[in-house]
Amino acid sequence: MAKKKDDIHATDKQIALFAKALGHPTRVAIVQFLLSQESCYFGDIHDVFPNAKATVSQHLKELRNAGLIQGEIETPKVKYCINKENWEIARRLFGEFFSPEINPDC
Repeated sequence: MAKKKDDIHATDKQIALFAKALGHPTRVAIVQFLLSQESCYFGDIHDVFPNAKATVSQHLKELRNAGLIQGEIETPKVKYCINKENWEIARRLFGEFFSPEINPDC
């Protein structure tokens, strides 16, 4: 069954949102760091990366806005986690996006 035009646009927008959030090496590194943790990371993530605190905060904001990570303030630290539901959506969407073979005649 073919997708409706609106469904295609919604999927395209979601892929673009995730791709934009992962469009910077520091954001990719933050996601990889969080994926490597056995549980949510409690601490000052700014201490893990060499960038200025304001820069890391902006990257965290971009990842949160895209829904790839979540953070909760638990004074005096913040708990950072991968948003599991959205991560699975991103994995599925990117898998579908990259699955078609390239036409050898192009």
